[in-house]
Parts: sequence; structure tokens; C-alpha cells
Amino acid sequence: MSTLPVIAAVDGSDDSLRALDWALDAARRRRAPLRVVHVRQYAAWAQPDVPVAGPPDPDEDPALERARARLRERGEGDGTEYVGVEGVPGAVLPGLGAGAQLLVLGSRGRGGFASLLLGSNGLAAARDAGCPVVVVPRPGRQVHGEAPEERGPRVVVGLHADGPDEAALGFAFTEAALRDARLQVIAAYQWPAQIWAAAPEVLVPPVIDQVAAESEIRGLAEGLLAPHRERHPRVRAEAHVVPGDAAGHLVAASRDADLVVVGRHRRRLPAPVRMMGSVTQAVLLHAASPVAVVPPASPQD
Repeated sequence: MSTLPVIAAVDGSDDSLRALDWALDAARRRRAPLRVVHVRQYAAWAQPDVPVAGPPDPDEDPALERARARLRERGEGDGTEYVGVEGVPGAVLPGLGAGAQLLVLGSRGRGGFASLLLGSNGLAAARDAGCPVVVVPRPGRQVHGEAPEERGPRVVVGLHADGPDEAALGFAFTEAALRDARLQVIAAYQWPAQIWAAAPEVLVPPVIDQVAAESEIRGLAEGLLAPHRERHPRVRAEAHVVPGDAAGHLVAASRDADLVVVGRHRRRLPAPVRMMGSVTQAVLLHAASPVAVVPPASPQD
């Protein structure tokens, strides 16, 4: 059985070349082939009399040539496949995931608004691709929070103890194993608890012991991590149970991290207005490290 490739989506921009570097490293770690794809946008609807010439020649594509040059600088490129296709990137890129084990792209590309932190193509791929999508941010993105106490390779993953995402957890453990990195598991819970008890004349907040609540969530988290620890005994996974906003904690933990992993949870809206969950989108927009968005193991639409 052939190994599915790691795909780097490029467009000639510096952002996409950073994504290419990340994809090259990921392909090496997975011992997988690297495929470099440029989706060249066309506007056939604006030029009805111009015949469609077919997909662009990879040997005459400036974006692919810049990618080749980048790999040659690093003494790489042998065995790399270069593919040029025409179409609307936001529609074509998600489809590439059907034939890949990983799709990697930059947070911004050519065109669009420079003030946006995540381009529409990256958002579409992270939302709809059939494989995990890694979005590589521009360097220098600032996040609030303390520097990690322990130096060294680190992968971060979000864990919802009441509704765990096994696909995201499995991907995070595998990635930590490939990188010989420790795994920081963020299990955030809402506090103060947003629950109210009815009294005869007034609504009063219930008395909830935060220590007990945290202990219960920690127990759930440890139980969820146990089978993954058995499969990856060399990965040191640490559960961090913290009160507050999950997105804020994940963004803070992205400082100096190798990767942040989040599951792809969708708001249940009909196409074409369906959107990713707010935590996933916030992490994509603000994390300082590359972010992997992992689709669920089974369809949830």
C-alpha cells in the first residue's frame, strides 16, 4: 500500500514557503512523500471567449519554481512531486485532503487583506479538508502568558473532558512521539459555573466546590489519556486542568510550542454558512505556533 503524501500548498508568497519548510520536516518525520501544489486561480467567468488551456505546466509555474529553488537551497527536492492546478483555491484546497495524510499551508497568501490574521483559503481548508490541516503563522506573533517552565520540544492539545475528540488526541500523541516532545494537555472548564438554582423569590447561584469540580475533571482527563499513553509509552503527557476560556489558555500555551492541536468542531449551520467552532477559529487566528486542525474520526454533520 502506498503512503499518502504530505501536501504543501504554495502560491509563491513567503508565508507559503514557510509552510513548505514545515511540510518538508513533517514528511521526513513520517517517511512520507512530499507533494507541492499550486492552485492558480482563474476567472473564466470574466473571459468567456478565452479557451481553457488545461492545468498549468508545473515546469512553467513561477510559484512551483520558487518552491523548487527553496528545496534546492536545503539540499532537498529529490522525489518531490510538483503539481499545478487551476481553480478557486478556497474550493480546490479542501479537496486535496482526500489524497493526503496532512495538508500544510501558510496563514496568509497573496491577495486579500494584509490585516487579516488568517486568509480565507486557510480557513476553508481547515474547515472542510478530509485530513488534518496545519496552518503555519507568520513569525513574531505575540501572545500573552508566561513562558513555559520547561524548555524543549512541546506539543499542545485541547481536551474537552465532557466530549473528548479522540482523533485530535490521537494526532497529538503521534505528533509528540514523532518529535520526541512532551505533550501538554489543556483541559479548561468554565468557572464560575454558569448554573442557577431557583428559589421561591430569587435566583441564587448554587454552592459548588471548585476543588471538587477540578478534581472530577482531572479524573476524567486522566481516564481519557490512559489508552493513548499505553499506545505511546515514550510520550510524557501532562494534563493541565485550568478554569476559564479554553481558547485563551491554548493561545497562551502556543508560546514557544512546536504545535497546537485542536479538533474541528462545527457549529451546526447549513452549507454554505457553516462555520468552525469558536475555540478552533480563535486558536487559528491568534496562536503563535503552527496549528493543526484535526477532523473528527467519523462525520458529525
